[in-house]
Amino acid sequence: MLNKKQLVKMDNKQIVELTDKELVQELKERRTHLNKMKLNHKVSDIENPMLIRSNRRTVARIKTELSARKNAAK
Repeated sequence: MLNKKQLVKMDNKQIVELTDKELVQELKERRTHLNKMKLNHKVSDIENPMLIRSNRRTVARIKTELSARKNAAK
């Protein structure tokens, strides 16, 4: 599971370096954590709500990279 240090925004360089398997695993972990963060934020305010945005954008970057690799393989 991701810890707080790993929740920092991943830039495109880091995402491109990961393998497909690692990207799928990272996407799964980030989505799970994003859902937990959203729920916690609804119940009570979290320390830094900007982490939700950062995490959501990282999920989008990972999905974009997976899609690009899938289209390149065709």
